[in-house]
Amino acid sequence: MLEFLANNIGTIAISILLLGVVAGIIIRLVKNKRQGKTSCGCGCSNCAMSDICHKDENKKESK
Repeated sequence: MLEFLANNIGTIAISILLLGVVAGIIIRLVKNKRQGKTSCGCGCSNCAMSDICHKDENKKESK
C-alpha cells in the first residue's frame, strides 16, 4: 500500500487539487443561483434569452 502511494503521489496530489477546484466552482455556482445572480456575468438588457431565464421576474414586473 505504501509503495503504491509513493509511486503515485504526484497523481494523487493533482487529483485532490483538481477535485477541490471543481468543488469550489460548483459551490460558487449553487450559491450564486440561490442568490438570484446570473452565471453569464453580463447584463440582461441585450440578451436574447432574458425572457427564458428570468420568467418569474418578468411576471412580477408585469403585474
